[in-house]
Amino acid sequence: MITPKRLRVQAVQERAAVSPLELFFDLVFVFALTRVTDLMADDPTGTNLLRGVLVMAVVWWSWVGYAWLWNLVRADEGVSRVVVFAAMGAVFVTALTIPEAFDDLPGGLDGPVVFALGYFVVRLLHMLMFWIVSADDPQLRKQLLRFAPSMLAGTACLLVASQLTGTAQTVMWILALVGDYLGTLVGGTDWRLRSVSHFAERHGLIIIVALGESIVSIGIGVAALPISWAIIVASLLGLGVSALLWWAYFDVTSLAVENALEAASGARQIAVARNCYSFGHLPMVVGIVMLSLGLKKILAYVGDGNHHRLTDPLSGWPLVALLGGAALYLLALVFFKAYATRSVTVPRVVAAAVLAALVPALWHAPALVTLGALVAVLAAMIGYEMWRFSDPREQIRHGEHEQSP
Repeated sequence: MITPKRLRVQAVQERAAVSPLELFFDLVFVFALTRVTDLMADDPTGTNLLRGVLVMAVVWWSWVGYAWLWNLVRADEGVSRVVVFAAMGAVFVTALTIPEAFDDLPGGLDGPVVFALGYFVVRLLHMLMFWIVSADDPQLRKQLLRFAPSMLAGTACLLVASQLTGTAQTVMWILALVGDYLGTLVGGTDWRLRSVSHFAERHGLIIIVALGESIVSIGIGVAALPISWAIIVASLLGLGVSALLWWAYFDVTSLAVENALEAASGARQIAVARNCYSFGHLPMVVGIVMLSLGLKKILAYVGDGNHHRLTDPLSGWPLVALLGGAALYLLALVFFKAYATRSVTVPRVVAAAVLAALVPALWHAPALVTLGALVAVLAAMIGYEMWRFSDPREQIRHGEHEQSP
């Protein structure tokens, strides 16, 4: 890859691994995920859950752009390193402002404006770096120019939203995201994907980051409470949920999709990368964050002195977040695999439907029973897949095969 000598960059190798600097970059997204969970947990209403999803979509799109960028040039070499640290600063400021992304707090700077400007800086640095990388690639530069209007429109809508309140503000947020995401969808497939293994690993690691945040939520929920048997049981069940979700992604599905991405070429490869990873991973992360909210509430229920540890139910929006978040994660995995391999994983569709049906069924059930039911559904799904798809699973994990559980 040739770029101006004054702005030296180093191309990513075909079988590159994720660099330590990229993992360091992800730390600010760990913080952002925590802030989103806190935003929803402080007042778990439908409005706040919607706001959390909108913020998560903005944060996710910031991360996605750099996943594509560092797949072309190494993040830890030349001018790229400077851009990484500058982008980290902008993302961190944006994450700090998440509690004020919609409603400005008294005193200090205007929170919604700072959030919108932070997002703009993150995207601007991304665009400038891509402009450098595309210096000798006219096709990529044209793609970049087609992409730029959607980025500008999205930022403009967020700035307008910062001056509004209520429904009008929410509508402008939605328009910002529709413009940004739709612009990417219809903007063409002339992007570049240099290393499939790096791209797949990058997205797998962000799933681990999100699952790690769910574990942190368990710990934070009981950090200041005296240990008890109820806390131990709830913590282990919560950890079991995170482990089962990890299994659902990493055991076979991620390998099957990575193989399909490797086998594709041209516009089809870019479409798989965009739809399965850039678009398809967002609902996975949103599902995990929603789940984290439910876990945090359950641990608080079983541990503090304001609830009857074994009888109080987890109802309302926290219950919807817990079971609905897990269902959303499973359906996103179904799409992830189906688009790439043209094979629908029926057990996961069934499990998602069961979880949705359990929301009204468990409305008045004790919180620990609800958590146990979630673990049971996920464990049954994984166990069935292990039995039903044992042969193709073995071939994918230790060879290549077109089918997967």
